[in-house]
Amino acid sequence: MSIKKLDDGRYEVDIRPRGREGRRIRRKFERKAEAVAFERYTLANANTKEWAGKRADRRTLSELLDVWWKYYGQNHERGTKEFNHLLKTIGDMGDIPVTRLSKRILMDYRSTRLSEGVSASTINRDMYRLSGMFTKLIQLEEFAGAHPVHGLPPLAEANPEMAFLNKAEIALLLKSFTGDDLLVALLGISTGGRWSELVTLKPAQIVNGRVTFLKTKNGKKRTVPISSELESLIKKKASGNLFNVDYVSFCKVLKMVKHDIPANQATHILRHTFASHFMMNGGNIIALQQILGHANIQQTMTYAHLSPEYLQNAVALNPLSGGISL
Repeated sequence: MSIKKLDDGRYEVDIRPRGREGRRIRRKFERKAEAVAFERYTLANANTKEWAGKRADRRTLSELLDVWWKYYGQNHERGTKEFNHLLKTIGDMGDIPVTRLSKRILMDYRSTRLSEGVSASTINRDMYRLSGMFTKLIQLEEFAGAHPVHGLPPLAEANPEMAFLNKAEIALLLKSFTGDDLLVALLGISTGGRWSELVTLKPAQIVNGRVTFLKTKNGKKRTVPISSELESLIKKKASGNLFNVDYVSFCKVLKMVKHDIPANQATHILRHTFASHFMMNGGNIIALQQILGHANIQQTMTYAHLSPEYLQNAVALNPLSGGISL
């Protein structure tokens, strides 16, 4: 019997909601009605309460990745690319059961990658993706354990080197291109669009002096104005869907014009060129954030120092009042 009367007049509930192998629950009450109510409630909610005795999740990381792909990744713009990155990271970690995944395992993984010469920024991106996978699985109620990546501080990263084209280099670049390559270069310098955003444009996305980027990094569309002259040129000269350009050939021309482009930037220099000249010409940092589609202002602040008015008070308000003597 799960409820019995004790010698002191109280009633004790003694049950195993999940059967012989489950957790044993015992509780004492002053009145029998309270004991009965508790017993009924416990049995009715055995599968959702702490005492349900849920078994540890024994799935491997690759099995969880498959679940992420099934319910989220395959319907996401960058899903395939994210899946491949995650698959490589999981393979490098040994595809362990999630029960073994700990901060020590993650720190050992990072240390090994660092010793192999991989940059801190690349390793941090690996961790961000893995963390995002677990966040989404938890949101979808496909993973019930504690988030294994939360609380792991990112590795310190060196400030990235940023290059942009000066006016003479811009002129030389535009003279070096023809056809669709020229149009893409003009659009990149005029809007700050990413390479993937530029080359996937369709005619319907350029209307009334505005370019609307749809295939963006964060999945949110954004619209940037362009001159009527550029719009007319694109609609007159563009081929196919809109542009037919070869990335490798495009980069070769870029590096001929700008020999010291930092590693892993290449076409991104068009975006940096737009943003840098925007600020040097007196543009507003908040407006630039909206144009570039940055998620937070900290990303855009990379260009703030190029503004003519950047921290000018440091000159006017220093003890020498902008001069060299009191």
